[in-house]
Order: sequence, then C-alpha cells, then structure tokens
Amino acid sequence: MPTMHTPLIPADPAYVRKAPELLAPAGDWQCVKAAIENGADAIYFGLDCGFNARYRAQNFGISDLPELSKTLRGRGVKGYVTLNTLVFPSEMLALAKVVESIALAGIDAVLVQDFGVARLVRQICPELEIHASTQMSLTSAETIAVAADLGLSRVVVARELSIEEIRKITSATEMPIEIFIHGALCVAYSGQCLTSESLGGRSANRGQCAQACRLPYELVVDGDDHHLGDVKYLLSPQDLAGYAAIPDVIDAGVASIKIEGRLKTPEYVANIAGHYRRAIDEAMVSGRVSVDEEAQREMELSFSRGFSPGWLSGNDHKRLVPGLTSSKKGVRIGEVLSTSQGELEVRLEAPVSLGDGLAIAGSGGQDQQGSRIYSIADQSGESLKSADSGSLVRIGLGHGEIDWSEIQLDAVVYKNDDPKLNRRLRMTFSGEDPNGRQTLDMKVVAVAGQPLAVEARLAGGRTFSAVGDTPLDVAHNRPADKTVLREKLGRLGGTPFVLGDLAVKIEGQPMVPMAMLNQIRRSLVETIQAGLAIPPIRITSVDSARTWVAPIVCDVDAPASPKLSVLCRTMEQLESACRVGVDMVYADFHDVRIYRSAVDLAKDLGTPIGIATVRMQKPAEMGLLRVLTRLAPDVILARNLAAIDFARQNFEHVIADFSLNVTNHRSAEWLRDQGAARVTASYDLNREQLIDLVDSLPSNWLEVVMHQHMPMFHMEHCVFCAVISPGTNKTNCGRPCDRHIVQLRDRVGAEHPLQADVACRNTLYNATPQSGAEVVGDLIHRGVEWFRVEMLEEDAATTKTTLGVYKKLLSGQVTGREVWQTLNASNRLGVTRGTLETQRNPLAIL
Repeated sequence: MPTMHTPLIPADPAYVRKAPELLAPAGDWQCVKAAIENGADAIYFGLDCGFNARYRAQNFGISDLPELSKTLRGRGVKGYVTLNTLVFPSEMLALAKVVESIALAGIDAVLVQDFGVARLVRQICPELEIHASTQMSLTSAETIAVAADLGLSRVVVARELSIEEIRKITSATEMPIEIFIHGALCVAYSGQCLTSESLGGRSANRGQCAQACRLPYELVVDGDDHHLGDVKYLLSPQDLAGYAAIPDVIDAGVASIKIEGRLKTPEYVANIAGHYRRAIDEAMVSGRVSVDEEAQREMELSFSRGFSPGWLSGNDHKRLVPGLTSSKKGVRIGEVLSTSQGELEVRLEAPVSLGDGLAIAGSGGQDQQGSRIYSIADQSGESLKSADSGSLVRIGLGHGEIDWSEIQLDAVVYKNDDPKLNRRLRMTFSGEDPNGRQTLDMKVVAVAGQPLAVEARLAGGRTFSAVGDTPLDVAHNRPADKTVLREKLGRLGGTPFVLGDLAVKIEGQPMVPMAMLNQIRRSLVETIQAGLAIPPIRITSVDSARTWVAPIVCDVDAPASPKLSVLCRTMEQLESACRVGVDMVYADFHDVRIYRSAVDLAKDLGTPIGIATVRMQKPAEMGLLRVLTRLAPDVILARNLAAIDFARQNFEHVIADFSLNVTNHRSAEWLRDQGAARVTASYDLNREQLIDLVDSLPSNWLEVVMHQHMPMFHMEHCVFCAVISPGTNKTNCGRPCDRHIVQLRDRVGAEHPLQADVACRNTLYNATPQSGAEVVGDLIHRGVEWFRVEMLEEDAATTKTTLGVYKKLLSGQVTGREVWQTLNASNRLGVTRGTLETQRNPLAIL
C-alpha cells in the first residue's frame, strides 16, 4: 500500500485549527499507562458495578476511582466513566451512589445512553459533565438540539455519519462533537441493536452484546437460496481505520476522536494511540497525514478484521462488508504455493521473522489454523532469521500444530502476531520515566535585590509558582541570561513535564546560583504535582436523588377498557386491521407515496391513523418529516428526537416509539416533557422489568407492544446493495429492495426477513414473532390502556385472525395460554415468549 497523503481542505490563512482530543480506551491499569505514555489526551473506562456497555471488560472498581483520577490529573489526561446502559427504576438509587463516587473522585465526565440517567446525574452533581454516548442515537443537529435539554456537554455521534454529514452537524450546533476514528464497527446503529436480546435475552443495551453480527448467514432471495461462494459473513463490517480522514476531521471542527477497544490489550492501546497521536500532530503542522505501509501493518497486527474508512468517506456497502471473514486477520503475507514436510512455500507480501504468529485461512476464509514460525529458508535452503517482502521462502511451522490435510493451495496466509513489535510497544509504557508530558510555560522574574520568582502555567490554564529564599545578588562576572535559565529550568527529565515557552524579566544584572535554580525547579514540580493531586471541589446530593428516583405518583382513572393499536407495513394489513375494528392503526411503509392512500382509507373506515417516522434522522433528512404535514394523520409515531420535536410543533398528537429506549420513569417523564402523549416501552424489558416500569409511573403514559417480530439489526449498511446489486450505494444500486423478498438464514436454519425503509436503511427482523400475551392481564390490572400488535409480512387473512385473538385477550375472553394455542393452530406462527418471558433461554444460535 503506498504512503497516504491527505491534504487539509482550508486554504484561508486566517483559518484557526484546533487539535481534536485523542480519546483512548482503558480496560485496566496497564491500558491506562499505555494510553498516557502514547499521547492520549483522555481515556474512557467502565466500572465493575455494571451500568457500562462492555460487561465483559475487566473494568475498574469504585475504590480505584480516587487513585485513577489522581493519576490522570497528574499527567494532564482526562477521564470519562461509561455509564452507557439502560437503567431500570429499581436500579436508579444504586446508580445514584455510583455517580456520587465518580463526582467526588474528580472524574471529568460520564458517558450516558439513558435520558433518565442523564437527568439523574444532573440531580446529584450539576458540575459533572455528561457526554451523550453513541448509543443515544444522536445523528443530526436536530436530534442534538433536543437532547441538549438534558444538560449535555458533548455528543458522541453515530459511527454511520460521513465527514460531510459531520461537517453539517458541527456547522449547525455549538455542542462539542466526538466521533469514533478507529476500531471495531457495529453493523447496527448503537442503541438500536436488539439481536442479542431477541435471540437469547442478552441485551446489547445492557452491556451484554453476543456479537451475532459476526456469525455466518445465508442469503435467500424470493424463496430460493442465493449462493455467494465464500461470502457468508453478511453482517460483519471491516474495522474502522480513519487516520487518512484526520485533516478533514480537524477541518470539520470535531472536538474529540475516539479509539474503540475497552476489551483490547495494553499493546493495542499503545499501538493505536501512538499512531493517531502522530497523525494528529502531523496534520496540525502540515495539514497532511502520511501513513506508510509499515505503520499500517503495525496497526493491523494489534487487531484487524481488515481496515476500511467505515462510513467516514460515505456509503460503500461492498467495501464495508466484503463478507469473507469476521475474525481477526492481521497482515496478509501471501498465499500458499506448496506444502511439504511441515513447511509452507510463500511469496512474501510483507516481512516475517522467526517467532511471528501465522494464520492460514481455511475454506470460506474463517476456519483458520495457526502456528508460530519455527524456521525460514530461502530457495537455496539457507536458514534465515527474517525475510522481506518479495522473497520466495519456505516457512516451517510447529510440529503437530497444523492439520496439513486441511491446507489448500492458494490459501491466504496472515501474520497475526509480532513478538518484537509487542516488546517495543510494552517498552513505551513499562519504564519509570514518562513519555507523555505536559507542557509548562514559564515566566521568570530575576531582579537584583529580590528573590527569584518562577511561575508555571499548564495548558489548561492552571498556574503554580515558586519563590527563592533569599534576594539575588548583583553578578560580578556572569549575570543571569535567558539561555542559562532555559537550560537549567528545562531539566525536567523524569517528571511528567516539559518546558514550553519561557518569558524572562531580568533587571540589575542579578546572579542566579545554579543550586538555586535546581532547588526552585524541584520545588515548582513538587508544588504542581501536589496541586494536581487535589480533586476538584464538588457538591453532591444523593439525598435529593433518593426522592427523585422514587416512583412518580399520579392519580389516574382506570381505563374503561384496554385499547388495541396495530402497526401495519402493507395496505392489505391496514385495511384488514381497520375492518376488524381496532382503536388505532400506524402505517410504516417503505414507499412514502402510499401514505396518502393509507390515511384516506383509514379515515373512510373511521379508524384513527398514525404514521411512523424513520428510526434515524440524519443531516438533510428533515424532508422525510416535512412531507408528513401534507398527509394530516391523527398521530405521529416518532422514532427519534428530531421527529418528537417536529411532531410536537406540527401535529396534535405524538407517540414516542420503542427506539427511544424508555426503561425507567424519568426517561418517560422527559419524553413527555418534549411533547409525547405516550411512550412505548423499550424492547429491552422482560416481564419483571416491564412491570417495574409500569409501577414507577402513571400507567396512561405507556403503550406496550404485545406482539411483534423483533427488529434485530437496524443498519445503515444495505445488504441488498452489498450482495444482489452491482452498485455500491443508494445512488447506483438499482433498488433491488423494491423487487426482491430477502431473508437471511442463520446457523440453526431460521430465515429472518430483511427490509429496507424509505431512507434505504435495512432492518433484519426475527423470523419468529414474539408475544407478551401472558403478561397482558397484569398490565391491564395496573391500568395500562394501550396495547400494540405489529405486523410484518402477514397477509390480510392472517392479520384478521391475529388481531381477532388479541381483541379477545384484551376483553378477557381468552387467556394468554389460549392465545398461544390459537395462533399456533390458525396460522402456524411460531410465537415465543422472547424478552417478556420470566425465565430467559440461553442464546440459541451462539
């Protein structure tokens, strides 16, 4: 790969560039040190008490916070705690105590997903910064404007945004914006992936993602298998490597760039942070970034499923998901030319050395075999310690470590470990002397007859000073000068500081003894370190939070009878639902042109109708909302914050849908304050958790979906375009989604329907509908009024049958168990209890 040079766009000499913060992951103390010593400006980490989206990471304890915070302050590095999961009402008091500990320890900010959690932080400590996690699904200036009401200090926008879209956001909001720049990519929008929950009760929104996107899937098109050869990892993106985009990121005004990887090693943190530190510094000086082949190989060796720019350069669905593998690959070094006696013959495409780790791809690219390199020989048979690109060599592997009968000619060989590189990376953070240092700008006043005075200023603006014990004498031979002062005061080796600018005031030809300068320097360093060790003074109030997290008590008249709403995805479903006599229909169509007919039909049949918005609203997509004003529906079913705000201003009624992830009463209350008449309970709630939510708020605030095909993956990535179109994105794909019915078959044979919405985003639905029929009686008893059934691909007859059964359930004519039996007998819907079950099943396909 050639050296990459990317020019910075602005040519205006008056343009002021500001370096973005480099934010690195830290799963343990070694990762913290690796991040600090390799130039990170900030780290983010989770706590072992839960409430963070990387449950499997090692994480830190509450008791670690004071020392960790002190360490970070002493090195000029900020620390952010991830509290980025959904929280249930019964957990909020425990979370309040965690927030108090974070605030008092001096941690700089918390990252949150949950609207209610953000409000809780504000209740406990208004001085503690709140950063909106990418799981809050903020994708435009309009969504950010609504969320700003939560008291946010920063927003981590979705990974699915291009640089141009990010630029539109930063130009339309004053909110500091953070983006992901490197690491693993989720194929689904963060906060909108319900796959682990749907398939086995392990919620990604609760930190327990099971990575079903990394599994193989088969493509079914119009009922027939669509063979794709070795392409079978249809939902597994390559890893993001955005180094080439850094100049444009700077130009776009991004405040922080984030490296993914709280499950990764300290060597990974050191490697990636170091390369991005150098890239940022180069871009700030020259407006360019150059990353040569060696640098890219080093990054790939730490972890790589193959690098891509992700969505930063726009949508290229084929590039994003080649589909050949989902595991770590490393660096491609060539293909197997022949095998004999425990050796591979390979024409090298990258250097190798004895001891390196190799992986040999199996059939389909995924079933790899691996070994260390035990010998290298050239064609003459001469043994080598290493070999460079272009060499034709025989590589000897470990005895008994490879099943040679499975090795195919032309199989790709990867180098996936380099012990020398790992040793070099460990050296960057294993020594006593710090690498990453804070710059001290100093001002020295040396006046004869007065004590020597030195003031030091850190980059953040804090100042410290030291003054000599005795007045300075007049020099007879060598008065003090700036050169000597810089040389002596700049001897900061072994400290976490480096001398920057030096301003000097010298009067009366003073003599400054060397011993005095050394003593002043040491005293100044000690003063700075002692000052940095003191956490900021913050006032916290858990007692007020204790009252605030209590259930919201409100006298609500019990509904005369429960009401049934139906979400329809076809006109025949909608007509059938209206004729059955439901209380509300929602239209959720792929083609906006059909909405006029849907509204007219519903009104002719006397049924109130709502229109569902798209789940994500990106820059320049407000037109998808404005078009709805011409249709005059009775209700808007809003799936993002921009839609909530737009509907509040333009329609009489708005319902907040499941995608806004309401799992506690304070989130529901906030959405009500934004204009929502009702909020739909999150799909992340099981039976007990849903009842916990219902018991924490006025029951007429809620709408509960009791039957639906779980929308597992909601993706910017288009599988239609990636595998059944010659195009690369929606501008040239030919819209195969309009002509074909597609399912993805998983490893147990379930065929999950794939659909595209009006914005060309894909949703993969669970093949098996789930029902909460058995909990409906408890919810009615607690005063819940609105219950919803969501159709997917059902025809008119099936729609009528399904709704008839649920109408009987709501009127008390049948039990939940009878619902199962009736549905299974009439239309063979394999109804499961899903996330509303009391006892969860293990993940079936993982």
